[in-house]
Amino acid sequence: MAKGASTSKLQEETEMAARAAWLHFVGGLTQSEVAIRLGVSGTRAHRLIVKAQGLGFVHISVDATAAPCVELENTLIETFGLTMCRVAMDLGEPDPIPLRALGALGGHWLGHLLEKGAYRTIGVSHGRTIAASVEAMQRRSVNGTIFVSLLGGLTRSLAANPYDVIHRLAQMTGAESYLMPAPLFANSPEDKAVLASQSMLRDAFARMQDCELAVVGIGDLKTSTGSLAVGQANITEELTQRGAAAEILGQFLDVDGNQISTSLDGRAMALPLNDLRGREVVAIAGGLGKVEAIKAALSSGLLTGLIIDEAAARSLVEGLSDGRVAGAA
Repeated sequence: MAKGASTSKLQEETEMAARAAWLHFVGGLTQSEVAIRLGVSGTRAHRLIVKAQGLGFVHISVDATAAPCVELENTLIETFGLTMCRVAMDLGEPDPIPLRALGALGGHWLGHLLEKGAYRTIGVSHGRTIAASVEAMQRRSVNGTIFVSLLGGLTRSLAANPYDVIHRLAQMTGAESYLMPAPLFANSPEDKAVLASQSMLRDAFARMQDCELAVVGIGDLKTSTGSLAVGQANITEELTQRGAAAEILGQFLDVDGNQISTSLDGRAMALPLNDLRGREVVAIAGGLGKVEAIKAALSSGLLTGLIIDEAAARSLVEGLSDGRVAGAA
């Protein structure tokens, strides 16, 4: 066998082992289910998982990325000027947003970041992907790091409650954690000014400005999981008419990444989007339904990093190659 062919075969085997380990240890699939997913025998599935362990891919989490994912990461980094991109390997999850894959990778990334102690103050958004990432992160004692909520979120719904995210971070790390005790949107700019003048909220806004890293989610107008899900449904039609494609921290971007003006201007109890510039800003987002929103966020130049699932990343990259966003409606 030629040397090139041998190298290619070895690389293919290593990638298969990485996928088998990811499906088994992160996806929770049995070895038989892994075999079916990969189209191999049960014996080979077992051997691939053992091989991944022998290669050092498996610790408590799976620290491995298949070559196709690396290619997607590199393309997104080069296209959008990112400093970091991580693509979570596909687990075949039935839900529109692959929370298991995104949470596993997001939790691993965040835990590694905390181990390094690279940032004194980390601002945190809310949403299902960030909540899943925090939940998947290993418990660890953190000294000197402060977590700050980047937006309000008092709602009647408990789904992806920002207080749960901040509270969970405090539980799992023992770090100082500060929330924004306010709704996401005030009733008017005047009401926002009154709220922001209160000492507790004034302190919360000041702490937002201290963050060196912001971890954010990306909302869209097609699902009920974004910041508009509770109490703001009546604004969706207006946002659609004005060309809103993505939401970050209760503020809106068009398909080209430009911030747009809406009737919610001056009402978001959150860090202004322009204040994100000059900081490290990492979004954790995925799902084929959010590809257009993720592209808009990337086009804004606000993001320096992205954690995304494999299917959404591939759809995004394919859309870039032919001038459209694959998978978007």
